[in-house]
Amino acid sequence: MSNINPSRLFNASCMALTVTSMTFAIRAGMLGPLGEEFNLSDTQLGWITGMAFFGFPVATTLGGFIVDQVGMKRLMWVAFGAHLLGLVMTILAGGFWSLFISTFLVGFANGMVEAVCNPLVASMYPKNKTAMLNKFHVWFPGGIVIGALLSSVMTSAGMGWQLQVATILIPTLAYGWMFWGQGFPRTERVDSGVSTAEMFKAVVSPLFLFMAVCMFFTANTELSTTQWIDKLLGHAGANALLILAMVNGIMAAGRYFGEPIIHRLNPSGVLLMSAVLSVLGVYMLRTTEGPALYAAAIIFALGVCYFWPTMLGFVNEYIPKSGALGMSLMGGVGMFGNWAFQTFFIGPKLDTEKARLASEGMVPERIELEAGQSVLSSINLLPIFLVLAFGLLWFYIRGRKHETAAAA
Repeated sequence: MSNINPSRLFNASCMALTVTSMTFAIRAGMLGPLGEEFNLSDTQLGWITGMAFFGFPVATTLGGFIVDQVGMKRLMWVAFGAHLLGLVMTILAGGFWSLFISTFLVGFANGMVEAVCNPLVASMYPKNKTAMLNKFHVWFPGGIVIGALLSSVMTSAGMGWQLQVATILIPTLAYGWMFWGQGFPRTERVDSGVSTAEMFKAVVSPLFLFMAVCMFFTANTELSTTQWIDKLLGHAGANALLILAMVNGIMAAGRYFGEPIIHRLNPSGVLLMSAVLSVLGVYMLRTTEGPALYAAAIIFALGVCYFWPTMLGFVNEYIPKSGALGMSLMGGVGMFGNWAFQTFFIGPKLDTEKARLASEGMVPERIELEAGQSVLSSINLLPIFLVLAFGLLWFYIRGRKHETAAAA
């Protein structure tokens, strides 16, 4: 890598991921205003926001299959172009269909960033993959903090959602400049000589398929809760966007300083610990109101903090032959699961619950709160499953290490 600048590539990747997460944060604050301005139901809002999660797996799956042949550099410029086009189309949107298409483009760009930058980081830091992937993924919650605070301040100042989306163009242009003229390494799988057949065999192995199922649950525990934070907690007596910023600030700090925890517990232990804390955190979010929600948010943040990067790091570390495709498919499963869950469950359930509560004569101020808590009650089943799944995983990995030690 003599002609490659790993530091600049890593920093540019972090900036690109910041753009990705800012789109999530600012969209979370936009859902209410969009519904009012364009007279959209929660079901329609679910379809719009779901496009961000649908475009993501389309890009990661496509990118995962072709990144070894096309190269990471070309695909990075595809991400940049899709970000620019999607953001400008969002700013100029005039209703459901224009928002639907532009949100898909932004989601596609976000997915392509993951499809390129995850194997890029793993290729540049082969001896410290999980820790560096966690440091890279600092900038997902980090960007959400930036986006949530910007949205909160700009909304308070009377600035519309179009101007808020326009602010994302600044870091977009910045990461394009940072990648400009840079050399990229080959993917780790290509460098290691693992064949395409071995890669495909790895991504249909029982362990990979097990982790893919778990990815659906980890991704929805984190992202379905935070993407709908204003709808779920906006009437619970606390500032939902400040809770979003606080949750992601804790996540960013946890990922940046989490290397000792990861090395001490190993990835399977980290995932089990995260699942236990997530069960407690989501339960507290749905059963508390007012200032107590901030304490609940801390527990929730500690729970979901390590899920996404540790899932990717686990796959790259324990199923190394899966290569860039393995990490891309894992991210794709997570976002596809979010698309399905938010489109077909959260949006419709909110509408159904609000209609039911209204028919029972509940006062309007309580309808939004009760509907949000009902959705959170369903979300809480996801980390309960993960406690069982990651408990089994922890015992499996522990047994495999003992077998390896005995054989040595």
